[in-house]
Amino acid sequence: MAEGEQGTYVKSGEEFVRDTDYVTTRITCDGADGFTPEAGRYRLVVARACPWANRAVIVRRLLGLEGAISMGMCGPTHDARSWTFDLDPGGRDPVLGYERLQEAYFALDPDYPKGITVPAIVDTTTGKLVTNDYPQMTLDLSTEWTDFHREGAPDLYPEALRDEIDAMAQTNFTEVNNGVYRCGFAGSQEAYDKAYRRLFTRLDELEEHLSTRRYLVGDTITEADVRLFTTLARFDAVYHGHFKCNRAKLIEFPALWAYTRDLFQTPGFGDTIDFPQIKEHYYVVHTEINPTRIVPQGPDVRGFLSPHGREQLGGRPFGDGTPPGPPPEAERVPPGHGAD
Repeated sequence: MAEGEQGTYVKSGEEFVRDTDYVTTRITCDGADGFTPEAGRYRLVVARACPWANRAVIVRRLLGLEGAISMGMCGPTHDARSWTFDLDPGGRDPVLGYERLQEAYFALDPDYPKGITVPAIVDTTTGKLVTNDYPQMTLDLSTEWTDFHREGAPDLYPEALRDEIDAMAQTNFTEVNNGVYRCGFAGSQEAYDKAYRRLFTRLDELEEHLSTRRYLVGDTITEADVRLFTTLARFDAVYHGHFKCNRAKLIEFPALWAYTRDLFQTPGFGDTIDFPQIKEHYYVVHTEINPTRIVPQGPDVRGFLSPHGREQLGGRPFGDGTPPGPPPEAERVPPGHGAD
Protein backbone atom coordinates (compact mmCIF):
# COMPACT_ATOMS: atom_id res chain seq x y z
CA MET A 1 0.00 0.00 0.00
CA ALA A 2 1.22 3.47 -0.79
CA GLU A 3 0.28 6.38 1.40
CA GLY A 4 -3.37 7.22 0.97
CA GLU A 5 -4.64 3.79 -0.02
CA GLN A 6 -8.11 3.38 1.38
CA GLY A 7 -9.27 0.46 3.43
CA THR A 8 -8.17 -1.30 6.57
CA TYR A 9 -4.47 -1.16 7.35
CA VAL A 10 -4.38 -3.14 10.58
CA LYS A 11 -5.48 -6.77 10.39
CA SER A 12 -5.54 -8.54 13.71
CA GLY A 13 -2.81 -11.12 14.09
CA GLU A 14 -1.15 -10.26 10.79
CA GLU A 15 2.03 -8.55 9.68
CA PHE A 16 1.56 -5.46 7.55
CA VAL A 17 2.23 -6.22 3.87
CA ARG A 18 2.38 -3.32 1.44
CA ASP A 19 0.50 -3.69 -1.83
CA THR A 20 3.00 -2.78 -4.55
CA ASP A 21 0.78 -3.52 -7.55
CA TYR A 22 0.82 -0.11 -9.24
CA VAL A 23 -0.06 1.21 -12.68
CA THR A 24 3.38 0.77 -14.21
CA THR A 25 2.93 2.75 -17.42
CA ARG A 26 6.06 4.82 -18.07
CA ILE A 27 6.73 8.13 -19.78
CA THR A 28 9.88 7.46 -21.81
CA CYS A 29 11.83 8.97 -24.67
CA ASP A 30 11.11 5.96 -26.88
CA GLY A 31 7.38 6.11 -26.14
CA ALA A 32 7.27 2.35 -25.53
CA ASP A 33 4.14 2.69 -23.38
CA GLY A 34 2.56 5.35 -25.56
CA PHE A 35 3.75 8.36 -23.56
CA THR A 36 6.75 10.60 -24.21
CA PRO A 37 8.04 13.58 -22.21
CA GLU A 38 6.19 16.73 -23.29
CA ALA A 39 6.24 20.06 -21.51
CA GLY A 40 2.80 20.99 -20.20
CA ARG A 41 1.09 17.69 -20.95
CA TYR A 42 1.32 15.99 -17.56
CA ARG A 43 0.30 16.94 -14.04
CA LEU A 44 2.01 15.49 -10.98
CA VAL A 45 -0.57 15.09 -8.21
CA VAL A 46 0.86 14.91 -4.71
CA ALA A 47 0.13 15.54 -1.05
CA ARG A 48 2.75 17.16 1.15
CA ALA A 49 1.86 14.76 3.95
CA CYS A 50 2.88 11.65 2.01
CA PRO A 51 6.53 10.51 2.11
CA TRP A 52 6.23 8.67 -1.21
CA ALA A 53 4.82 11.77 -2.93
CA ASN A 54 7.41 13.93 -1.19
CA ARG A 55 10.11 12.06 -3.13
CA ALA A 56 8.62 13.17 -6.46
CA VAL A 57 8.26 16.76 -5.23
CA ILE A 58 11.94 16.86 -4.24
CA VAL A 59 13.23 15.29 -7.46
CA ARG A 60 11.09 17.63 -9.58
CA ARG A 61 12.53 20.58 -7.63
CA LEU A 62 16.15 19.44 -7.84
CA LEU A 63 15.93 18.82 -11.59
CA GLY A 64 14.08 22.06 -12.30
CA LEU A 65 11.07 20.42 -13.92
CA GLU A 66 8.53 22.87 -12.51
CA GLY A 67 8.04 24.49 -15.91
CA ALA A 68 7.59 21.17 -17.71
CA ILE A 69 5.39 19.25 -15.29
CA SER A 70 2.71 21.11 -13.35
CA MET A 71 1.85 20.02 -9.82
CA GLY A 72 -1.52 19.56 -8.18
CA MET A 73 -1.76 19.46 -4.40
CA CYS A 74 -4.21 17.39 -2.39
CA GLY A 75 -5.01 18.25 1.20
CA PRO A 76 -3.53 16.28 4.10
CA THR A 77 -6.63 14.25 4.92
CA HIS A 78 -8.99 12.09 2.93
CA ASP A 79 -11.99 9.87 3.49
CA ALA A 80 -12.51 6.27 2.45
CA ARG A 81 -12.98 7.27 -1.18
CA SER A 82 -10.00 9.33 -2.20
CA TRP A 83 -7.56 12.18 -1.77
CA THR A 84 -9.35 15.48 -2.41
CA PHE A 85 -8.31 18.86 -3.82
CA ASP A 86 -9.72 20.71 -0.84
CA LEU A 87 -6.82 23.20 -0.76
CA ASP A 88 -7.89 24.68 -4.12
CA PRO A 89 -10.61 27.32 -4.56
CA GLY A 90 -13.94 25.59 -4.87
CA GLY A 91 -12.33 22.29 -3.93
CA ARG A 92 -11.33 21.49 -7.52
CA ASP A 93 -7.94 21.09 -9.11
CA PRO A 94 -7.59 24.15 -11.38
CA VAL A 95 -6.06 22.15 -14.25
CA LEU A 96 -7.87 18.82 -14.12
CA GLY A 97 -11.16 20.16 -12.81
CA TYR A 98 -11.43 17.20 -10.45
CA GLU A 99 -12.64 17.23 -6.85
CA ARG A 100 -11.06 13.87 -6.09
CA LEU A 101 -7.98 12.14 -7.41
CA GLN A 102 -10.03 8.99 -7.94
CA GLU A 103 -11.63 10.68 -10.96
CA ALA A 104 -8.32 10.35 -12.83
CA TYR A 105 -8.08 6.69 -11.85
CA PHE A 106 -11.67 5.99 -12.92
CA ALA A 107 -11.08 7.84 -16.20
CA LEU A 108 -8.40 5.23 -16.90
CA ASP A 109 -10.43 2.31 -15.57
CA PRO A 110 -14.03 2.77 -14.35
CA ASP A 111 -13.62 -0.41 -12.32
CA TYR A 112 -10.18 0.43 -10.91
CA PRO A 113 -9.93 -2.01 -8.00
CA LYS A 114 -6.94 -0.73 -6.07
CA GLY A 115 -6.35 2.16 -3.68
CA ILE A 116 -6.17 5.74 -4.87
CA THR A 117 -2.59 6.73 -4.18
CA VAL A 118 -0.22 9.67 -4.50
CA PRO A 119 2.01 10.53 -6.22
CA ALA A 120 0.18 10.16 -9.48
CA ILE A 121 0.94 11.50 -12.93
CA VAL A 122 -2.15 12.43 -14.95
CA ASP A 123 -2.37 13.15 -18.68
CA THR A 124 -4.04 16.56 -18.85
CA THR A 125 -5.17 15.96 -22.45
CA THR A 126 -7.38 13.05 -21.41
CA GLY A 127 -7.71 13.44 -17.64
CA LYS A 128 -6.55 9.83 -17.24
CA LEU A 129 -4.03 8.47 -14.80
CA VAL A 130 -0.75 7.57 -16.48
CA THR A 131 1.13 6.06 -13.55
CA ASN A 132 1.26 5.86 -9.77
CA ASP A 133 4.42 3.74 -9.75
CA TYR A 134 6.32 6.05 -7.42
CA PRO A 135 9.71 4.23 -7.34
CA GLN A 136 10.01 4.21 -11.14
CA MET A 137 8.49 7.67 -11.45
CA THR A 138 11.40 9.52 -9.86
CA LEU A 139 13.99 7.48 -11.74
CA ASP A 140 12.27 8.40 -15.00
CA LEU A 141 12.26 12.07 -14.06
CA SER A 142 16.04 11.78 -13.80
CA THR A 143 16.70 9.69 -16.89
CA GLU A 144 13.86 10.26 -19.38
CA TRP A 145 13.18 13.98 -18.87
CA THR A 146 16.75 15.21 -19.38
CA ASP A 147 15.74 17.52 -22.27
CA PHE A 148 13.68 19.50 -19.76
CA HIS A 149 16.13 19.57 -16.84
CA ARG A 150 17.33 22.98 -15.67
CA GLU A 151 20.85 24.08 -16.40
CA GLY A 152 22.98 22.79 -13.52
CA ALA A 153 20.58 19.97 -12.60
CA PRO A 154 22.33 17.27 -10.55
CA ASP A 155 22.68 13.69 -11.70
CA LEU A 156 20.63 11.91 -9.05
CA TYR A 157 21.04 8.51 -10.69
CA PRO A 158 24.57 8.36 -12.09
CA GLU A 159 24.99 5.35 -14.32
CA ALA A 160 28.22 4.15 -12.69
CA LEU A 161 26.54 4.00 -9.26
CA ARG A 162 23.11 2.66 -10.18
CA ASP A 163 23.62 -0.85 -8.84
CA GLU A 164 24.83 0.54 -5.52
CA ILE A 165 22.03 3.11 -5.37
CA ASP A 166 19.42 0.45 -6.16
CA ALA A 167 20.75 -1.90 -3.49
CA MET A 168 20.89 0.85 -0.87
CA ALA A 169 17.41 2.08 -1.74
CA GLN A 170 15.91 -1.41 -1.68
CA THR A 171 17.33 -2.25 1.73
CA ASN A 172 16.23 1.07 3.14
CA PHE A 173 12.76 0.57 1.67
CA THR A 174 12.19 -2.82 3.24
CA GLU A 175 13.74 -1.97 6.62
CA VAL A 176 13.08 1.77 7.10
CA ASN A 177 10.67 3.40 4.62
CA ASN A 178 8.25 0.49 4.89
CA GLY A 179 9.64 -0.65 8.23
CA VAL A 180 7.94 2.17 10.13
CA TYR A 181 4.63 1.11 8.59
CA ARG A 182 5.20 -2.51 9.58
CA CYS A 183 5.54 -1.26 13.15
CA GLY A 184 2.55 1.07 13.02
CA PHE A 185 0.16 -1.34 11.31
CA ALA A 186 1.28 -4.57 12.95
CA GLY A 187 -1.68 -6.76 13.79
CA SER A 188 -0.04 -8.63 16.66
CA GLN A 189 2.61 -8.14 19.31
CA GLU A 190 4.84 -10.66 17.54
CA ALA A 191 4.56 -8.83 14.21
CA TYR A 192 5.29 -5.51 15.89
CA ASP A 193 8.29 -6.83 17.83
CA LYS A 194 9.81 -8.28 14.69
CA ALA A 195 9.26 -5.08 12.71
CA TYR A 196 10.65 -2.95 15.54
CA ARG A 197 13.86 -4.99 15.73
CA ARG A 198 14.38 -4.86 11.98
CA LEU A 199 13.81 -1.11 11.82
CA PHE A 200 16.28 -0.20 14.53
CA THR A 201 18.85 -2.72 13.34
CA ARG A 202 18.89 -0.89 10.02
CA LEU A 203 18.91 2.55 11.64
CA ASP A 204 21.94 1.48 13.67
CA GLU A 205 23.64 0.34 10.46
CA LEU A 206 22.87 3.65 8.77
CA GLU A 207 24.16 5.54 11.79
CA GLU A 208 27.50 3.78 11.41
CA HIS A 209 27.52 4.14 7.62
CA LEU A 210 26.88 7.89 7.75
CA SER A 211 29.34 8.59 10.56
CA THR A 212 32.22 8.65 8.07
CA ARG A 213 30.56 9.74 4.82
CA ARG A 214 28.27 12.61 3.96
CA TYR A 215 25.89 10.81 1.60
CA LEU A 216 24.66 7.26 1.22
CA VAL A 217 26.33 6.47 -2.11
CA GLY A 218 29.24 8.34 -3.64
CA ASP A 219 30.06 11.91 -2.70
CA THR A 220 26.93 13.64 -4.03
CA ILE A 221 23.20 13.56 -3.36
CA THR A 222 21.53 10.68 -5.19
CA GLU A 223 18.11 9.07 -5.45
CA ALA A 224 19.05 6.97 -2.41
CA ASP A 225 19.29 10.07 -0.22
CA VAL A 226 15.98 11.45 -1.45
CA ARG A 227 14.22 8.19 -0.59
CA LEU A 228 15.64 7.94 2.92
CA PHE A 229 15.19 11.62 3.74
CA THR A 230 11.41 11.67 3.44
CA THR A 231 11.10 8.99 6.13
CA LEU A 232 13.69 10.52 8.45
CA ALA A 233 12.08 13.97 8.21
CA ARG A 234 8.84 12.47 9.54
CA PHE A 235 10.37 10.20 12.15
CA ASP A 236 10.10 12.22 15.34
CA ALA A 237 6.90 14.01 14.31
CA VAL A 238 4.86 10.88 13.59
CA TYR A 239 6.67 7.55 13.46
CA HIS A 240 8.27 7.65 16.91
CA GLY A 241 4.94 8.05 18.71
CA HIS A 242 2.12 7.30 16.26
CA PHE A 243 3.78 4.18 14.85
CA LYS A 244 5.42 3.12 18.15
CA CYS A 245 8.95 3.38 16.70
CA ASN A 246 10.12 4.55 20.08
CA ARG A 247 13.44 2.95 20.96
CA ALA A 248 15.03 6.27 20.13
CA LYS A 249 14.16 9.52 18.42
CA LEU A 250 15.99 10.61 15.32
CA ILE A 251 17.63 13.40 17.32
CA GLU A 252 19.28 10.69 19.45
CA PHE A 253 21.21 9.34 16.45
CA PRO A 254 24.12 11.79 16.08
CA ALA A 255 25.07 10.95 12.49
CA LEU A 256 21.55 10.31 11.17
CA TRP A 257 20.24 13.50 12.76
CA ALA A 258 23.10 15.58 11.36
CA TYR A 259 22.63 13.93 7.94
CA THR A 260 18.93 14.76 7.97
CA ARG A 261 19.61 18.37 8.97
CA ASP A 262 22.21 18.62 6.20
CA LEU A 263 19.67 17.52 3.59
CA PHE A 264 16.86 19.57 5.13
CA GLN A 265 18.97 22.70 4.77
CA THR A 266 19.81 21.85 1.15
CA PRO A 267 17.55 23.70 -1.33
CA GLY A 268 14.92 21.33 -2.67
CA PHE A 269 14.58 19.25 0.48
CA GLY A 270 13.45 21.14 3.58
CA ASP A 271 11.50 23.65 1.51
CA THR A 272 9.11 20.82 0.53
CA ILE A 273 8.33 19.75 4.12
CA ASP A 274 5.04 20.85 5.72
CA PHE A 275 5.00 19.58 9.31
CA PRO A 276 1.39 20.54 10.19
CA GLN A 277 0.09 18.71 7.12
CA ILE A 278 2.25 15.69 7.88
CA LYS A 279 0.95 15.41 11.43
CA GLU A 280 -2.65 16.11 10.47
CA HIS A 281 -2.62 13.34 7.90
CA TYR A 282 -1.26 10.59 10.11
CA TYR A 283 -3.10 11.45 13.30
CA VAL A 284 -6.47 12.24 11.66
CA VAL A 285 -6.67 9.62 8.88
CA HIS A 286 -5.33 6.62 10.79
CA THR A 287 -8.29 6.28 13.12
CA GLU A 288 -7.51 2.62 13.82
CA ILE A 289 -4.36 3.80 15.56
CA ASN A 290 -5.56 7.19 16.82
CA PRO A 291 -9.37 7.02 17.20
CA THR A 292 -9.55 10.41 18.96
CA ARG A 293 -7.92 12.15 15.97
CA ILE A 294 -6.08 14.42 18.37
CA VAL A 295 -3.01 15.91 16.68
CA PRO A 296 -0.04 16.44 19.04
CA GLN A 297 1.49 19.89 19.37
CA GLY A 298 5.12 18.70 19.36
CA PRO A 299 7.86 18.11 18.61
CA ASP A 300 9.78 21.37 18.25
CA VAL A 301 11.10 21.17 14.68
CA ARG A 302 13.31 24.27 14.80
CA GLY A 303 16.31 21.99 15.37
CA PHE A 304 16.22 21.08 11.67
CA LEU A 305 17.85 24.45 11.02
CA SER A 306 20.67 24.05 13.57
CA PRO A 307 24.28 23.66 12.32
CA HIS A 308 25.09 20.10 11.25
CA GLY A 309 28.85 20.18 10.61
CA ARG A 310 28.64 17.62 7.83
CA GLU A 311 30.75 19.74 5.48
CA GLN A 312 33.84 18.37 7.22
CA LEU A 313 33.13 14.97 5.66
CA GLY A 314 33.60 16.46 2.19
CA GLY A 315 31.20 15.67 -0.60
CA ARG A 316 29.59 17.97 -3.12
CA PRO A 317 25.80 18.13 -2.72
CA PHE A 318 25.06 18.76 -6.42
CA GLY A 319 28.26 17.38 -7.92
CA ASP A 320 29.10 19.48 -10.96
CA GLY A 321 25.65 21.05 -10.83
CA THR A 322 24.12 23.87 -8.84
CA PRO A 323 21.34 24.26 -6.25
CA PRO A 324 17.82 24.88 -7.53
CA GLY A 325 16.35 28.34 -7.19
CA PRO A 326 13.46 29.14 -4.86
CA PRO A 327 10.24 27.19 -5.45
CA PRO A 328 7.49 28.92 -7.44
CA GLU A 329 5.41 31.20 -5.26
CA ALA A 330 2.31 29.00 -5.58
CA GLU A 331 4.27 25.93 -4.43
CA ARG A 332 5.94 27.38 -1.35
CA VAL A 333 5.25 25.82 2.03
CA PRO A 334 3.19 28.31 4.07
CA PRO A 335 5.06 30.34 6.69
CA GLY A 336 5.20 28.53 10.00
CA HIS A 337 4.68 25.12 8.41
CA GLY A 338 8.37 24.35 7.97
CA ALA A 339 11.14 24.54 10.54
CA ASP A 340 11.07 28.33 10.73
